[in-house]
Amino acid sequence: MPDQELTADLVRSLLETFPDPETGRPIGTMGQLGDIQVENKHAKIALGLSTHSYPIANEVKEQIASLVAAKIPGTTVDITVHPHARPPARSGQAGLRIKTVIAVGSGKGGVGKSTVAASLAVTLELLGAKVGLMDADVYGPSIPHLFGLTGKPELTPNKKIVPIKSGDLPVISMGFFVEPDQAVIWRGPMLHQSINQFLGETDWGELDYLVIDMPPGTGDVALTLSQGAVPIAGAVVVCTPQEVALLDAVKAISMFRTVKIPVAGIVENMSGFVCPDCHKRYDIFGSGGARDKAEELSLPFLGELPIDPILRKAGDAGELAAVIRSDARARAPLEKVARALVRNFAQQAALTPPKPSLPTL
Repeated sequence: MPDQELTADLVRSLLETFPDPETGRPIGTMGQLGDIQVENKHAKIALGLSTHSYPIANEVKEQIASLVAAKIPGTTVDITVHPHARPPARSGQAGLRIKTVIAVGSGKGGVGKSTVAASLAVTLELLGAKVGLMDADVYGPSIPHLFGLTGKPELTPNKKIVPIKSGDLPVISMGFFVEPDQAVIWRGPMLHQSINQFLGETDWGELDYLVIDMPPGTGDVALTLSQGAVPIAGAVVVCTPQEVALLDAVKAISMFRTVKIPVAGIVENMSGFVCPDCHKRYDIFGSGGARDKAEELSLPFLGELPIDPILRKAGDAGELAAVIRSDARARAPLEKVARALVRNFAQQAALTPPKPSLPTL
């Protein structure tokens, strides 16, 4: 049987049902397939992706190239990705224009949860998404220190809180409203009110992702977030490899499940240390415990983050965002975690794509 001829129409027909990673809907029905040019056995394809999907754009390109090559062996594919405009709809009781809200939590303190939350937000932004960062750890806000941010947020004319920015990344934290040595001593109702104010009364603009740094342990903030101000797409649970941290991580997972917040995956932080001189790895806190626990609980394992003295010093000096943006080596493990998280959201969207909106009469 002769080889099938490669044509632009054939390529378009092959790709029309390919799922858009953000929505799960076929890209052929979403206006994302642009110009397709074919010469001999080489195809040039223009593909539109929303910035929500930019962190996994290279993976999408590889999947499309493999799809075409599988149909017509020997075909080479060159894919150019351009932004596909898709503004977020208003969601939740707060009516925010945010597509995906991610809560980053842990079962106990001292596992690097805030550093992971802050680093994840910066990394997602570097990979092309529009991101905001909310510090919901009201009793121990550390995001301003990690980023070296100071000052008190101003108000817009319509009384919205203007977040402090780290580069283009909007950040809000109780740390902007209290002195560094001032303790926040609040009961649950005041905590609930402050979290809802940070969500609903902050001028976030339009975002692909809002990363929320949760307080450690199990408590009121998770209950507040579960009550519908904004829908939480998933919780990322941070733990270290040793057994005592895993026991507390299981409690955090149980808490999220109890309040109906999906668990998007587990991150193993402080997972080994590679000596910069001899390049030998030392598993100071053990290794692989979080991966094993994720498999046991049938949860996604998002990746390992090693002990990195460069990032530790950067956080202490208030330069975490700057170092992540400039140091590709230090950023590499974070990129793997960020891409794994976005990939999992894309897989979930493909399994349960939202129904198209009905026209308004």
